[in-house]
Amino acid sequence: MYPWLKTDFWSNLISTDLAIDLGTASTLIHVKQLGQVVIYEPSIVAINTTSNEVEAVGDEAKQLMGRTPQGVKTVRPMRDGMIYEVDAAEKMLDAFIKKAKVKHGRLHLTTRICVSVPPRAHQVARRAVRQCCYDAKANEVFLADQTMVAAIGAGLAISEKRGCMIVDIGGGTTDIAVMSYHGKVFSDSILVAGDEMDEAVTKFIKDKYNVVISESAAEEVKMTLGSAYPLGKTLTMEISGRDAFEGLPKTLVLNDAEIREALSGPINEILNLVRRALAETPPQLSADLIDRGICLSGGGSLIKGLDERIRKETHLPVFRAENPRYSVVEGTAVLLNDIPLLRRIQILD
Repeated sequence: MYPWLKTDFWSNLISTDLAIDLGTASTLIHVKQLGQVVIYEPSIVAINTTSNEVEAVGDEAKQLMGRTPQGVKTVRPMRDGMIYEVDAAEKMLDAFIKKAKVKHGRLHLTTRICVSVPPRAHQVARRAVRQCCYDAKANEVFLADQTMVAAIGAGLAISEKRGCMIVDIGGGTTDIAVMSYHGKVFSDSILVAGDEMDEAVTKFIKDKYNVVISESAAEEVKMTLGSAYPLGKTLTMEISGRDAFEGLPKTLVLNDAEIREALSGPINEILNLVRRALAETPPQLSADLIDRGICLSGGGSLIKGLDERIRKETHLPVFRAENPRYSVVEGTAVLLNDIPLLRRIQILD
């Protein structure tokens, strides 16, 4: 049969089905028809305070942080794993959806949108996200729990009647879940994740060296030197900031041992959450975890030695998802290809 005679051929030609990871630090959008992520940008929007129109979004908005002229403000609508500023989040999401459709080359029809939302997202925020997607001309809109889709994206068999455990360390929260047969047996989260680690690095450098560094510099230090377990060799890097007393530029050389000390607080809190999850997991499922282990996902899981540290603390196998930063959006994309499963586990208002 000629491909253009098939109904799905025309659907794929004119439609844009989107899987969206609406994260605290970054927003990722996967286009089903392209089979790939087309948006991976910071969850930041720049808004004109006079007209209330969007000036920039994502990477462009991040470049404006600390540099905005009068009449323009940059906003991070997502905080602590929740939609903190609903109006700004709606504007940001709308801008990202339009950007994704332009990259796909299809502006006129969107069939389905599935958005993963934080477990802590409140009803008002969920409704705003849903309405924004309908405003983007979606025929159907689904909301899915971020922890569940992270597990799917990491390749965990959540449909089996056996236990599996995921620790998703994002920008605003660390979410943990023990799942079996499409449902959560245990679920909890803490407001400690990538952002908290960045703040810990910033505070450590200011307290020890009286130097103030930017958010982006703190994140760079965390990802370059951050570790949860002693490394086999010493790592160093040079970082620039402002002397807190004199107000003059200053350059420092930092090493991994210092940053490991700086991150010890947030990492210990994540470990305590893992211990609590294991303590509250039913014995039958605990036995499954001995074989199946603990899966780490999210950008925060990329801290060096974190898997080894958890392995030492729990005596369980620990592994990272193949693409930790993409687990949520890839899991959301999988659901768009399995609508019966999506309808079963979707979040309903």
